[in-house]
Amino acid sequence: MFSYTLKNKTAFTLAEVLITLGIIGIVAALTLPALNQHYKRQEVETRLQKFYSTMNQALKQSELDNGDITTWEYNIKSNGRDNDTNVEWYNKYLAPYLKPLKVDIDNSNNYVLIYFTDGSMVLLRRAGTTYNYFPNAKNYEKLKDEFIDIETIGRSTKILGKDCFLFALMPEPNPTQNGWDYHKNKGIEPYRWHGAGTTLDLKSTTGYGCSKTGTKQYCTAVIQENGWKIPKDYPVRF
Repeated sequence: MFSYTLKNKTAFTLAEVLITLGIIGIVAALTLPALNQHYKRQEVETRLQKFYSTMNQALKQSELDNGDITTWEYNIKSNGRDNDTNVEWYNKYLAPYLKPLKVDIDNSNNYVLIYFTDGSMVLLRRAGTTYNYFPNAKNYEKLKDEFIDIETIGRSTKILGKDCFLFALMPEPNPTQNGWDYHKNKGIEPYRWHGAGTTLDLKSTTGYGCSKTGTKQYCTAVIQENGWKIPKDYPVRF
């Protein structure tokens, strides 16, 4: 049998324990919000890039069966609003080539709601030419009842570039619809109206720009221009 002796045994006082816990609490309060914001930014970056890749791969596969993407039917109303061809377009050109978690139809607005396995979702609109992508599908579920329709959401500077990101498919622009030159002969790309070719244009363009005063419709393109990374001067906090 062996024995041992503890020497110089010390103990923390209650005051010392409370001070230590207080310091830990302060550090946590300072670091956790930053960590949470960093995680949300990474989530958006990863899901945006994955969505872009997944959708364009599906389009490439669809071209093998349906011909060149520029010859597909894009029956957009003259006023740019949605019509009842959204479901038909999705079923023909995309449904066989995607593996979503589920697909819902908003019959009141004729939207096709495509939910993905990573927790994101997209609204397919305007005969397959417009895509409102939500990296977190729960954000759409929370927001949809607060607005009359997606047009209202599209004009909200508090939602675009944070909860909702815009993409467009306009490979063969209608001659009567000026402004889609950037999208000609391309697949699904971040929304760019009237070209908006440079990063400066994307940030400063009146109305559409990815800035604190803009509607942030070009924020998806700004992130793409930065290698699918949210830039340091991004106007939205997550």
